[in-house]
Amino acid sequence: QVQLVESGGGTVQAGGSLRLSCAASGSTPYNMAWFRQAPGKEREFVATMTWFGGTITYGDSVKGRFIISRDNSKNTVSLQMDNLEPDDTAVYYCAGGSSVATAHHWDYGYWGQGTQVTVSS
Repeated sequence: QVQLVESGGGTVQAGGSLRLSCAASGSTPYNMAWFRQAPGKEREFVATMTWFGGTITYGDSVKGRFIISRDNSKNTVSLQMDNLEPDDTAVYYCAGGSSVATAHHWDYGYWGQGTQVTVSS
C-alpha cells in the first residue's frame, strides 16, 4: 500500500513561484506524476517521471515553466512552478503506481488528497 501526501500549495500573484512536494510512504511507487484539476474541468496531466530512470515528460501547458524532480532518499517528488499564470489555478494531485510513465490519470493507482494552488492576476 502506498500513501501520498502533498504539501506546498497556496496563493500567489501571476508571475510568482510555488514549490509542491509529495511524500510517499509504504511501498515506493515506480512512476510518479502530477496532475491538476480546475473547477468544472477534467483532470489535466502536468508532469511525470520514473523513480529511478529519470524519464521526464511535461504537459504542453507547463513546459518551460514547471520542473519535476525527486529525492529518492526522502521518497519525495517535487514540482517547482515558476512564472505562474491565473490558468494554473487548480487542485494539484500527486499520483503514483503506474507501470509506465504515462500522462493518463487512469493509469495511476495511488493518489494524494490534493493541494490548492491559486494564482491571482
